[in-house]
Amino acid sequence: MDSAKMENQTTTLDAVVIGAGFSGLYMLYRLREAGLSVRVYDAADGVGGVWYWNRYPGARCDSESIYYNYTFSEELYKEWTWKSKYPEQPDILRYLNFVADKFDLRPDIQFKTRIKSAEFDETANRWQIRTDGDETISAKYFITGVGCISTANIPNIKGLNSFKGKWYHTGHWPHEKVDFSGKRVGIIGTGSSGVQAIPVIANEAAHLTVFQRTPQYSVPARNRPYTEEEILQAKANFSEMKRQVRASFGGTTAKIGDRPALEDSFEERQKVFGDAWDAGGHAILTCYNDLLASEEANETVSEFIRSKIHEIVEDPETANKLTPYYYYGTKRAIIDTDYYETFNRSNVSLVDVKKAPIEEITSKGIRTTDGEYELDVIVFATGYDGMTGSLFKMDILGRDGVSLKEKWENGAATRTYLGMTSAGFPNMFMITGPESPSVLGNMPITIEQHVEWITDCINYLREHEVDVIEAKPDAEAEWSKHCGELADTTLYTKVESWYTGANIEGKALGFQIYVGGYGPYHQKCAEIAKNGYEGFTLKSTQKSLL
Repeated sequence: MDSAKMENQTTTLDAVVIGAGFSGLYMLYRLREAGLSVRVYDAADGVGGVWYWNRYPGARCDSESIYYNYTFSEELYKEWTWKSKYPEQPDILRYLNFVADKFDLRPDIQFKTRIKSAEFDETANRWQIRTDGDETISAKYFITGVGCISTANIPNIKGLNSFKGKWYHTGHWPHEKVDFSGKRVGIIGTGSSGVQAIPVIANEAAHLTVFQRTPQYSVPARNRPYTEEEILQAKANFSEMKRQVRASFGGTTAKIGDRPALEDSFEERQKVFGDAWDAGGHAILTCYNDLLASEEANETVSEFIRSKIHEIVEDPETANKLTPYYYYGTKRAIIDTDYYETFNRSNVSLVDVKKAPIEEITSKGIRTTDGEYELDVIVFATGYDGMTGSLFKMDILGRDGVSLKEKWENGAATRTYLGMTSAGFPNMFMITGPESPSVLGNMPITIEQHVEWITDCINYLREHEVDVIEAKPDAEAEWSKHCGELADTTLYTKVESWYTGANIEGKALGFQIYVGGYGPYHQKCAEIAKNGYEGFTLKSTQKSLL
């Protein structure tokens, strides 16, 4: 903070970064190493980003631990040891605190502070940023690291304020333990957070009622502790692992199958799927190279998982309710521990709210069209306003006072260049923004690439005395078109999901993720930088650089 200057009650910095999770911490580290004055702002009172808030029972990452971390420092990688194959929320939070302490990042982070607005001053070529405490900051660069799924979605259900019990959202869980023992609990939502929380809550609650709108495909995680040998091998293999994950499709060393599903016979496919099911994790989605592109191929894996649901769930009516019929993998691919098995418990019941919708929350519980369910606790596992939600919570104004929300038509016309910049918003960078690979893979790897690209770009601007960098509208239009065309070659756009914004009432539908893979995306970004930041307008006070 010593590098910040106070001028007329305004803090002057080179860069402001929003969010103290994986993105913000690394962005702070890189910019500070480059000699810039920088401050990170976060509404929480500690580091962690989404992992600070997501403390719900069973919260766990679905990327393997040995890949779900930073790779910029071999020393850091070798100093930290994960406990299990899929890391729990407390372990991830401890890891991020370890990183913050190792690199002494906390002095340049301002906690308990929300950014209300950011407006680009075209005269000064600087961002004027205001906090919820009415602090004003002037920064040359405005960088968002707010996350793709960090704005909790609490559905607008009539009567919530009348409920006499307690209610929680998985994305804003209390720091202290919530005691469900002896309680009648209702959980609304069966997305990833619901699938993780349901088995844990069921173990403790007197009765758990699951209110399901859309059944989910889920496969077993097969989580287990790492052996000492596995840990030592991972650390010894750091350099090769780093090379592989950065060039990979999804940020891990997993390989995608080399043939289409229908090339194998039914018996051969059943064995391939069975082996993947037994191995656990996301292996089943990468068995063949066309499961997310071909309807016929997808049906083979979808039907396999449906058959597993009916094998596991003992009551045929409940199994039918839990059976999905859309394309597997087009909603978030979920992995679980004992999810379907939980519905065999005598203290768990399933309510199909598509068949019997929730009418209201009463003082006693939840009323559907079929009746009232008396509850002591309600848990909302209703997900997040993905991709644009956290950006729209801030009033971001670019050239001519046009807001980002207005330009993107509240999400109906989202367009970016590389998923990191947007025309009309100079010197603004979005880490894992819309139309970047972001959530379709192991996030820390794509975060690192974004942070390093942004840092290299800022260093280039400083070396060449460039005041302003801004995406060209035609380059932005071409990138958005390219992202859309790629998405339309897949099944993602054929199913409503939180990827498309379908979970938010009134939100325009659209698929805002680059599906071409991490490796190809990284190559494209590198080429653009190598070509003098092709697709951008670069301006200095003396001259214009094309």
